[in-house]
Amino acid sequence: MIPLSVPEIRGQEWEYIKDCLDTGWVSSVGSYVTRFERECATRVGRKYAVATVNGTAALHIALLVAGIQPGDGVLVSDLTFIAPANAIRYAGANPVLVDAAPHDWQIDVNRIRDFLRRGGRERHNIKAILPVDILGHPVDMPALIELAREFDLIVIEDASEALGAPVGRLSDIACFSFNGNKIITTGGGGMIVTDREDWAEHARHLTTQAKSDAIECVHDEIGFNYRMTNVAAAMGCAQMEMLDEFLAIKRANAATYTKALNGIPGITTMPASPCSSYWLYTILIDENEYGMSSRDLLANLADTDIQARPLWQPIHKSIPYQDAHVLGGQVAERLYRDALSLPSSVGLKPDELSQVVEVIARACR
Repeated sequence: MIPLSVPEIRGQEWEYIKDCLDTGWVSSVGSYVTRFERECATRVGRKYAVATVNGTAALHIALLVAGIQPGDGVLVSDLTFIAPANAIRYAGANPVLVDAAPHDWQIDVNRIRDFLRRGGRERHNIKAILPVDILGHPVDMPALIELAREFDLIVIEDASEALGAPVGRLSDIACFSFNGNKIITTGGGGMIVTDREDWAEHARHLTTQAKSDAIECVHDEIGFNYRMTNVAAAMGCAQMEMLDEFLAIKRANAATYTKALNGIPGITTMPASPCSSYWLYTILIDENEYGMSSRDLLANLADTDIQARPLWQPIHKSIPYQDAHVLGGQVAERLYRDALSLPSSVGLKPDELSQVVEVIARACR
């Protein structure tokens, strides 16, 4: 079986986790939590970081500390995993779903600009933009930030898939995920980063049940049990030490895929970006030119024990969001129909990568 994306454990994970077990510091208090937060903040280039139990929790808290209120509108990527839209709803706000741009598959900044300049901010009470750096590629953040400043909007970045790329440093607040399939993992886990001390302290407060007294069980607002454990953070510290090595492997594998697949009729390779983390290498399949659909190729790969995956169903197609306002959606639908993510684990061996390419080439009409 050649998996899609699995953890790579090759550093000091055993040593650091054993230290937690030996010392008894296994819960949400411990030196590794603080260390992991510090290392993430430094790596991204932000002043503060707050570790959470997962990436969705990070997004929920980021929205709350940024002041998003029930009834507010938040512009968010339509082509992404559903977590950011759910987090917006957790805050009582309303997602406004923005199509992907055809050239880089990221949130369409031009479409947002047109929407805002035609009065969309006022009609939908827009207070923030939540772009997602999908598949490891950075969103055009300078253009998005300029637009946000023009309309006095907060930018809450979901950089869950792009750690190691130049992401998370220009937005007002950003979030990362360390799920098992991400470039580095803590098994689960997430992180909030920002330069605002008040937001960071509020996030830390909310993720620990909003306990306002260190001794007495006194709480001053509704909080959440969202803090990362010391054991998970210990694994994160060990994984962070390997990040540059993992990035180099991901980028080299992406270059190999691109070179090998470029000549196959009906295959469009992933948009190139020298700064991408290439979390999941993804191709487009033109059914007419290639001779089969993306789903047929998915089944063909599965028959040879190769795991691949379509992109996410556009959020506007999901049952809970069929009443959401959508800006476009056609590009997201086409990418969902035609795209297939290929095995992208850090531990992917050269002969396994060659096997994936061989099956794709052989299946072509």
